[in-house]
Amino acid sequence: MSEPEQLTYEEAREQLAEIVATLESGDTTLEEALDLWERGERLAAACTRWLDGAQQRLDAAEDAATPTEGEEPSD
Repeated sequence: MSEPEQLTYEEAREQLAEIVATLESGDTTLEEALDLWERGERLAAACTRWLDGAQQRLDAAEDAATPTEGEEPSD
């Protein structure tokens, strides 16, 4: 299984959803559940990093497109 940092956002989110479904089913041993929980935590952190990075890119693009005080908007 790939490390969360090596996955795309969509891959990490899908794996996280599968882990949640497995944990909710209750069909695992305690040890398996703990392992899944730990992987889920790493996947959730990776997803958060992806989303934070996307938000920063959007903010930067918005800032670049917004004229500063005294500037005329470009067409």
